[in-house]
Amino acid sequence: MQVDIRIQTQDFQLQQEYGLLLTRGSNTGSVVGFVGLVRDRDTATPLANLFLEHFPEVTENEIKRIVQTASERWPLTACTIIHRVGELRADEQIVLVLAASEHRKAAFAAAGFIMDYLKTEAPFWKKETFSDGLERWVEAKQSDQAAAQQWDTP
Repeated sequence: MQVDIRIQTQDFQLQQEYGLLLTRGSNTGSVVGFVGLVRDRDTATPLANLFLEHFPEVTENEIKRIVQTASERWPLTACTIIHRVGELRADEQIVLVLAASEHRKAAFAAAGFIMDYLKTEAPFWKKETFSDGLERWVEAKQSDQAAAQQWDTP
């Protein structure tokens, strides 16, 4: 299985990444993709930006571990993970997960698993800055933990 993991500040182009993924996988019958966007929380004060930090090498290694675990559970032919860091604004792309497999069910499951574990296990720190100048670190959500825990049972 071919894996492409990138942590970057620049945006990505979905169609370009999809094309690259198809050149890396063999006997691919399906590709499931997920693009996450920075959202402005439903508050009276708009989000000015979201700043993401990571711990180089540690973050990439953890994402490799997550993808390896997914590939042990489902027959993936290729996988692309791109996670952006730095300053992002509302509606900008923040994460891309492309999971390729011979069959759709495996691709869907693997993409969901990878995304759930990216949210809970990959070491990223997020700080929100609002238009009034208020800053706060984003805390882990119980709902994300619950989503990841669903994969613990076969």
